[in-house]
Amino acid sequence: MNDSALIELTVDTENLPQDKQHRRLDVWLSQQVPDLSRSRIQTLITQGWVKINQQVCTTKKVSVQSGDRLEIILPPPEPLDLEAVDIPLDILYEDDCLLILNKPAGLVVHPSPGHQNDTLVNRLLAHCDQLSGIGGVQRPGIVHRLDKDTTGAIVVAKTDFALQSLQAQIKSKTARRQYLGVVYGVPKTNSGTINQPIGRHPIDRKRMAIVPIENGGREAITHWQMQERIGNYTLMLFTLETGRTHQIRVHTASMGNPIVGDPEYSRGKAIGVNLPGQALHAWKLTLNHPISGEIIEAIAPIPDTLKTLLEVLRRR
Repeated sequence: MNDSALIELTVDTENLPQDKQHRRLDVWLSQQVPDLSRSRIQTLITQGWVKINQQVCTTKKVSVQSGDRLEIILPPPEPLDLEAVDIPLDILYEDDCLLILNKPAGLVVHPSPGHQNDTLVNRLLAHCDQLSGIGGVQRPGIVHRLDKDTTGAIVVAKTDFALQSLQAQIKSKTARRQYLGVVYGVPKTNSGTINQPIGRHPIDRKRMAIVPIENGGREAITHWQMQERIGNYTLMLFTLETGRTHQIRVHTASMGNPIVGDPEYSRGKAIGVNLPGQALHAWKLTLNHPISGEIIEAIAPIPDTLKTLLEVLRRR
């Protein structure tokens, strides 16, 4: 097969766990081939690209045994039916492993109906040649996402190993994501935590809502702290412990202090500032480099629209 690659392994007693649960084919391969994420390995198994003793194996739960000879065929990356758009990126940090950039308002992260060639992914494809085989055809290299009109720091993986590491950091909460936002009203305390599960709205499927776990909601935890009270508005610092869709927007609305300008979750009055959407900015991203382990802290400058909003409110 053109452009395919072959990885060959032999199971020996030294690297064979005694615990049969950890002898599972997908688990064992992900430990032996760290450049491939476990989800990538599971996909390869399901698609018939893995052989045990020259026999195709499509069952990820089979146990490997000492002496087994394994082959992983890496097919060429699926062709991306996406156009590379050469528009400059606002880069906060970049090396051969990852890229952190400052996303502007109005930019969708990955392709979706109605947004096929005007997304962050399209711009990334023009900037990074090697993204096509990382993390899926429609979301190459995407570790996490920001809503269309939320600005700020977002990290992109350039290798499968980096993708696996960065996603694991977010899942284990070792990566820290902090946001600045302006809300309507003033909370009763200076800081707090919202621990409310979030799921699809039962009626409007385009929106999210507080949904009990038993009804399909997923754990969502947001820590918040007042930064500045400005009349009947408040500048807040949010720290995410989880990363659910619209999490900060849904949580602030649930506490009676929705994000200013939020078209989905706020019914606040017009404030005389032409905002592109919700006044929410991914301000700081802190993570460990997948290779060196060094701490990387990226700060995205506050956008002009948010600065203008704060100036107008302060003048009042």
